[in-house]
Amino acid sequence: MNDTLVRAAGCVLWRRSPISGDLEICLVHRPKYDDWSHPKGKLKHGEDALAGALREVAEETGYTAEPGTELQTLRYLANGRPKQVRYWAAEAAGGRFTPNAEVDRILWLSPAAARSRLTQPRDRDLVEDVVHRLAV
Repeated sequence: MNDTLVRAAGCVLWRRSPISGDLEICLVHRPKYDDWSHPKGKLKHGEDALAGALREVAEETGYTAEPGTELQTLRYLANGRPKQVRYWAAEAAGGRFTPNAEVDRILWLSPAAARSRLTQPRDRDLVEDVVHRLAV
């Protein structure tokens, strides 16, 4: 077993609905894993975690993001290796999704619908964290 830590970063990407003004959370669908998650990915060698998180959002969703507060860091095993993913709340600042090999669909969902759609239970608390922070 390789116990080298995998460093990754991502964002809980949010926006206000253009129709209702309600909070919406962006989830990405990765066909390789057939899962729904927050945009995230491995950091490049020497890459700053926040810069990596914003790069991953752009690559996976097509959106630029304005980073907000840092959220909790998730730690878990992935393919037998320890993985650490740092997350930020980030407001979508514009862009347009184009399907690609890594992400074939995105959804903008209410926080409740996003929690239900997320594949990994560990990702659900991040939604609540963002809702709480934006309500303050």
